[in-house]
Amino acid sequence: MKTIIPLQTIHTKSTPDDSFFETYEAKFKALADHKRLQIMYELTQRGKTCVCDLCDIFDMAQSKLSYHLKILLEAKLIIKEMIGTWSYYEINNSEVNGLLSADLCCIFRPTRS
Repeated sequence: MKTIIPLQTIHTKSTPDDSFFETYEAKFKALADHKRLQIMYELTQRGKTCVCDLCDIFDMAQSKLSYHLKILLEAKLIIKEMIGTWSYYEINNSEVNGLLSADLCCIFRPTRS
């Protein structure tokens, strides 16, 4: 399993190294699923949400939902907090903002001398 580096720790160089691309690859793979995009949307709209409420929202068994949440957690796109016996999830804003940042966009623009 590859180690996912938080986006804010990646520094853009003149030529990004493999870890730069691997980090983005893992995050985009996590987002490349209809159900996970829906989960991200709901968490964006609702804020911190209990897994039990997410099960109701998506009419999905907790085991199936946990599979999707685990992928989003491993990509560091969401944050998990335990309160009592319940797991609460929310968007990891710094990581999501990193995906939408100029750091990624700029590496695909030609540099002009």
